[in-house]
Amino acid sequence: MPVITTEGLSKRYRLGVINRRYLYKDMQSFFARCLGRPDPHSEVDARVTHTREGIIWALDDVNFEIRDGDVVGVIGRNGSGKSTLLKILSRITSPTKGTARIKGRVASLLEVGTGFHQELTGRDNVFLNGSILGMPKEMIRAKFDEIVAFSGVEEYIDTPVKRYSSGMRVRLAFAVAAHLEPDILIVDEVLAVGDSSFQQKCLGRMTEAAQEGRTVLFVSHNAAAVENLCVRGIVLDQGRGVFEGTQTQALQFYAECCHSESGSLRERRDRGGTGALRIAEIDFRSFDGRVLKSVSSGQDVNVCLHFESHTNRTFPTLNARIHISNQFDLPIFMQHNGLSGDAFGPLPATGTFVCQIPRLPLPPGRYRVSFYVSSGYYRGADQLDYMIHAVDMNVDGGDFFGTGEVPLAGEGVCLVPARWRLEELTLARSNSATDPSSVR
Repeated sequence: MPVITTEGLSKRYRLGVINRRYLYKDMQSFFARCLGRPDPHSEVDARVTHTREGIIWALDDVNFEIRDGDVVGVIGRNGSGKSTLLKILSRITSPTKGTARIKGRVASLLEVGTGFHQELTGRDNVFLNGSILGMPKEMIRAKFDEIVAFSGVEEYIDTPVKRYSSGMRVRLAFAVAAHLEPDILIVDEVLAVGDSSFQQKCLGRMTEAAQEGRTVLFVSHNAAAVENLCVRGIVLDQGRGVFEGTQTQALQFYAECCHSESGSLRERRDRGGTGALRIAEIDFRSFDGRVLKSVSSGQDVNVCLHFESHTNRTFPTLNARIHISNQFDLPIFMQHNGLSGDAFGPLPATGTFVCQIPRLPLPPGRYRVSFYVSSGYYRGADQLDYMIHAVDMNVDGGDFFGTGEVPLAGEGVCLVPARWRLEELTLARSNSATDPSSVR
């Protein structure tokens, strides 16, 4: 039986400053929906261009069904509409068009820690946050010790939360929400915060909910967590639902279709930084300058970050960095010019940061390249431009070891050169190893 059904679900936002004319129109549309009448502005707004009015559709005609007991991962790039979808399903915001029908009690872990009062103690905030999430006071009392033990902040439970670290606040907030015993659990990127032990607790709690037959809707960029926890996957791209299937099929579709292999990044909105510099394109080249569609294990490769500078400032300690991860977001290696001791000097208006990688030490597979460009190596330096999962890099099998033996995919995450030899165990060495008196 479906417990979540969406039909034509769409959400529109306006970019820029909200003025009274837009606010008045939005109020008219809201009250029309409440009274079951047609939206008086839906037809007009449908003809408004994106550029003229600054309209963006965070969700656009999304349709799916989730049945009772399903554990579903929602996958997509930053800005694809995942969080907007969960906010609509959690009744935090309403859709512009379409419907979302939900049967059962819902617990949402979207922005963990929302509703905490900084001046109150951890104990008081457990009761406050539990009440906000819909837990009766008797249930909070009954589960209080379990909640505190799960959070790991027993020693500080009677201390005002303003003195907690951010990790402590997150652990306590998750502990409260995780003990709601809902019919439907909605989780958004909770694995992006906290230390590894906390993340394992999060996964463990969600696994318990799934084993108890509860419905779980899970958003995460951690592909391995989606693979292990979920049984189905939904892929969103630019606000549209583009694929639905098993979690393995969804992850494969996302890896193949929702990442560009190389090329222009000018139109990508899922980036951050001040904008003083923008990486406009990334490609891979041989050491003699040939553009490579794919690279091979053991090949000499240049990773080229073509940039456009939008400032006259100079950055004496400019830092360009790349991160390589596999298709399950497992970090493989990181490299930046500070590690090699290379300084760039004054920036031209356009140019290329080139990372030279001799004998690429990666087995065959598909890898994700992220980049970061900052004003310095030190903590707190300005981020000029960065993008997670900017492009994909396809690596084919190659003769990395120079022996004709080509490494296979799935036999490891990196290639390590080594030499082997056979040593004969002599009698003298054997006696030395077994005679206690020979130990000094």
